[in-house]
Amino acid sequence: MNPRTTPHTTSRTRAASVRRPALLLTAGLSALSLTACGVVGAVGGGDDASASPGRSYDITVGLLLPDKDTARFEKFDHPLIEDRVSSLTDKQGEVVYANAEGSKDRQSEQFRKMVADEVDVIVVNAVDSRAIAPDVEKAKGAGIPVIAYDRLAEGPIDAYVSHDNELVGQVQGRALVNALGEDAENSKVVMMNGAPADPNTVLFRKGALGELNGKVDIVKSYDTRKWLPEVAAEHMREAVKEVGAGNIAAVYSANDGMAGAVIEVLEDAGVTDLPPVTGQDADLAAVRRVVSGKQYMTVYKSFLLEATGAADMAVAKVQERSIQFDALARDVVDSPTRKDIPAMLVPVVALTRENIEATVVQDGVYTVEEICTGAYAADCAEIGLTS
Repeated sequence: MNPRTTPHTTSRTRAASVRRPALLLTAGLSALSLTACGVVGAVGGGDDASASPGRSYDITVGLLLPDKDTARFEKFDHPLIEDRVSSLTDKQGEVVYANAEGSKDRQSEQFRKMVADEVDVIVVNAVDSRAIAPDVEKAKGAGIPVIAYDRLAEGPIDAYVSHDNELVGQVQGRALVNALGEDAENSKVVMMNGAPADPNTVLFRKGALGELNGKVDIVKSYDTRKWLPEVAAEHMREAVKEVGAGNIAAVYSANDGMAGAVIEVLEDAGVTDLPPVTGQDADLAAVRRVVSGKQYMTVYKSFLLEATGAADMAVAKVQERSIQFDALARDVVDSPTRKDIPAMLVPVVALTRENIEATVVQDGVYTVEEICTGAYAADCAEIGLTS
C-alpha cells in the first residue's frame, strides 16, 4: 500500500453537485468498451492484465455493500466487481466482501476490520453516508484509498462511481407526467422517497420535483427509513386513508422494492385499475410487474458499467494510475466534506413495456425465460417478448 494525502474541505450543501471539467480529453465510458452480453463474466478475460506487465496484480479489494433487500447487490454488483478485479489482475487479485444487511454499525465494524487487515483499497456503498466518514478517515490515515460506490459517502474519499442520480429522478418524474397526459395538472400524486440517510434520496427527489412541481398536485410526500418496503407500505396505507384509494392518480416511488409495496397496498384497498407507479433498479420482480402493467416503469441503471467502473478505479488506485487521465472519471462531484471528487457517472434508461428486450434482455441481465414465467407468459406475448 502507498499512503496518499487528500485535501479535506469544510462542510458544503448536503446534496452533491456535479461538474464536468474541461481538462479531460477523452470520454469516460470509452474506458469501459464493454459488450454487456451475459452479465457475470461478460467483460475481460485477462487481456487487460497482460497488456501491462510490471504492474502489481497481487492486490486485495475490500467491498462493502449496504443491504440484501435490494436484489441487485448480491445478484449483480458483488459478482461483477469480483469478476472484473480477477480479469484486471490476471486472476491474482482478491475481493474481500461484506454486506451490512442494513446496519450502519455493522458496516462500520466491517470497514474497520478491512482497515486492520490492510486491504489495498476499499469500495463502499454506505448504509449511512455521514456515519461512515470517521471510518473513511481511518482508512486514509492507514494509506488505503476509498472509493464511494453507488452512494456518495462523506469523508476524504478518493473517487465516486454511480449514476447521475438527479437525472434518475427526472426520468421518473417525466414518466409520470407523460403517463398522466392532459389530466396531469389535476392529478393527485403521492411521493414515496428513499431513506433520509442516503444522499441519493436528495438527488432523486430534486430531479423528480423538477418535473412534477407545477404539473401535478403532490398531496403526500414521505421519506422511507432504510428504503424498507414495509415502511413504504405503512406510508401508503396512510395516504390511502387520507386521500382515498380512488383519488390517487399516480405514485412516485423512488425504487422497485417500495413500488412493489405500494402496489400491494393499492390492490388490498380494492384498486383494480392501478395508477402509474415508478421504480428504480430494474429488479426482476419489478420488470415482471412492468410486463404485466402493474408498474408503469423502472429506471434501468447498467449494473455492468457501474460495477466494472468501480473495479477499474480500485485497481488503478492501487497501481497508482491516474483515474482521470485513464478516462475513468470525467466528472467531479462535491460532497458535504470534500470538493472536486473524481467521479464516473453512468447513464440511465427509463425501462417500460416497450423496451425490455432492448435493455435488460439485450444486456444479459435477465433472459426472456426468467421474465416470462407462467404467470407472465400471456403479457410477454402481448408485447412481443418471446425467446
